[in-house]
Amino acid sequence: MIDKDLIDRTKGFLDEAEGMKLFEVAREAGRLGPGLEIGSYCGKSALYLGAGLKAAGSVLFSIDHHRGSEEQQPGEAYCDPDLIDPTTGNIDTVNVFRKTIERGELEDTVVPIVSPSAVAARQWGTPLSLVFIDGGHSLEAALGDYAAWSEHIIPGGYLLIHDIFRDPAEGGQAPRQVFEIAAASEIFEKVGLEKTLGILRRRAESGSPGR
Repeated sequence: MIDKDLIDRTKGFLDEAEGMKLFEVAREAGRLGPGLEIGSYCGKSALYLGAGLKAAGSVLFSIDHHRGSEEQQPGEAYCDPDLIDPTTGNIDTVNVFRKTIERGELEDTVVPIVSPSAVAARQWGTPLSLVFIDGGHSLEAALGDYAAWSEHIIPGGYLLIHDIFRDPAEGGQAPRQVFEIAAASEIFEKVGLEKTLGILRRRAESGSPGR
């Protein structure tokens, strides 16, 4: 169940139509296994993904170091002063995220992993029905997330990439470049776009996305 009032009160950059698409894909994919997101922030996307996976009887692994992405650091364009820890001067969203998941009644579904994506991926072995990439937006970070996690998506599972902008004036281009790399591969087929949310599906017969 989607708690629209809670979603509206939760900090984040996810459009409602994009969020509902996450919910729909998660509800479908969850029948095949668990899902994973990179970039929890304050929990807006986890509310949608978690609700969809919960409806399917599955779980969501939610990865974030909770120190903010490049553009969310103090002095940068997307910094929220309310999220700065006064004792350290650093961004810290982990407690906000936990409260969001509690309020959304998703503590039995969302599994927080407080870690950089690359560290969490080192010993990962669980097959995934979907991966949602919305972490760091530098090309290095976005490519790293794609390389680390796409190989764990099972055939028929989904790869979702947020913040795909055709016009550089609207936003960074790294997510778009990664989306195009995946779409051009023989591993994933393009399903479509919901605003800035790119949707791909792993082909039934495919090798490894590689590195």
